[in-house]
Amino acid sequence: MNKRFIIMLSIALILAFLAAWVANRWVQARVLPDTVLSVVVAAVEIPFGVKLEESQVKLIPWSGSTPPQGAYSAKNQVVGRVSMNKFYPDEIITEKRISEYLGGSTLSALITKGSRAMSVRVDDVVGVAGFILPGNKVDIISTKKERTDHQASTVTLLQNIKVLAVDQEASQEKEKPAIVRAVTLELTPEQAEIMSQAQEDKIQLTLRNPLDNEVDAIIVKEDVKIQPVERIMAKKSVRKVVSW
Repeated sequence: MNKRFIIMLSIALILAFLAAWVANRWVQARVLPDTVLSVVVAAVEIPFGVKLEESQVKLIPWSGSTPPQGAYSAKNQVVGRVSMNKFYPDEIITEKRISEYLGGSTLSALITKGSRAMSVRVDDVVGVAGFILPGNKVDIISTKKERTDHQASTVTLLQNIKVLAVDQEASQEKEKPAIVRAVTLELTPEQAEIMSQAQEDKIQLTLRNPLDNEVDAIIVKEDVKIQPVERIMAKKSVRKVVSW
């Protein structure tokens, strides 16, 4: 047998073994292991403030070595909880975006631990012409009038307060403003006491930019003169009697 032919055959066999080995490694790298990681995602669009049902969620495989922080690996871990945000299909459900539901209204599950929900009666002016929606942040201003010297003091009572609901609606789906009669705020117990005392005075809600979370020092403006309404007395007509 020709020596040159043997050398070429040997080289071809070596290259064939190398190609097979590389192909085998490539296939093994793409085969999922026996223990596939799974995460719970939304199967359909899930509105804000609803109790999650099994038909609304599903499991999908996760290609990474570790799942996203706060993600769930089983549907029974999220079923029965309340959504604190709107979820879109295939969006991962995390623990910071749902709340545990222990009975009562769904609104109670949306309240931050340690806080309270308190409703405040508003009108079209106090409620910023209906532009305040659930999830917005507001400041609360109180104006107290003195009856004796026609003066008033204005103070920013509370700042960066979260609105939980307007009237009996806690959904964030609304886009158009609507005149409401009450706004439910999320307050600490101390803030609730302050708000309760301020109900006797004139209060005003001011809408904040969602990116503005700064809280300034409380500023009280006193001795604001209120001009009293002047009473205009009608002049008495005097009839003059002329003797004939």
